[in-house]
Amino acid sequence: MELLLHLFSGYIGIGILFFFVALVYSSVGFGGGSSYLAILSLFGLPYTHIRSIALICNISVVSGNVMAFKKKGLIDWRQFLPFVIAGIPLSFIGGLWPIKKQVFFILLGISLIIAAIFLFFQSNKHIQSPSHGIKKPLLNVLLGGTIGFLSGLVGIGGGVFLSPILHLMRWDTPRKIAALSSLFILFNSVSGLAGQWMHPQFALPMGEILGLILAVAAGSAVGRHMSFKHFTPQMIRRVTGILVGFVGLRLLWDQVFHTL
Repeated sequence: MELLLHLFSGYIGIGILFFFVALVYSSVGFGGGSSYLAILSLFGLPYTHIRSIALICNISVVSGNVMAFKKKGLIDWRQFLPFVIAGIPLSFIGGLWPIKKQVFFILLGISLIIAAIFLFFQSNKHIQSPSHGIKKPLLNVLLGGTIGFLSGLVGIGGGVFLSPILHLMRWDTPRKIAALSSLFILFNSVSGLAGQWMHPQFALPMGEILGLILAVAAGSAVGRHMSFKHFTPQMIRRVTGILVGFVGLRLLWDQVFHTL
């Protein structure tokens, strides 16, 4: 791991890694937000930058996914609205919420570990009889709001938490869940970033950020037009789960156990 960080030092190395993450993930309909956070946390960037960079890259990647789902008629506002109306304001509050460096990395470590568990154990089976979660709007609002706040606070889109929960609930078909997750990530990322922008300490290296945006945009554009026969969604989820879980454990070790 240390050798990898030495070889890919600085924003150029981060951009190369982000390109391949976006390429592989978008090829199977994912965004890769948790992987961006994991990579950024290993490079020693200021923690105030990590959240914003991950959200900006999320926006760049999932915008294309949302447009693709819209063209296929999978964006159902009547079903998706409870998640969106709860997630937008709470992700903004999460982004605006003041948070100390150690607390941020502890929360990020816990979030990545939970994300790893969801990624590794999420079933790939087709939902034969969806329960159509529109019948439980209050539960949908609660899920959208809770995950939305965490999204803004930590800098993760939230789809990595929402998608497996909806699969367990048999909320709807896998394609509808994927469409909702992409839309949810997009709105939460924009709202969380707006909350962070309102914070007095908000600052970003704009030149480097532009390079990362171009890297993930290029990677996702290429990935959406490629088919990896040896990369199934389940395989990518599990490999990512192992890597993200490792980073989460490392963050907790550095922030909690090293300080004891």
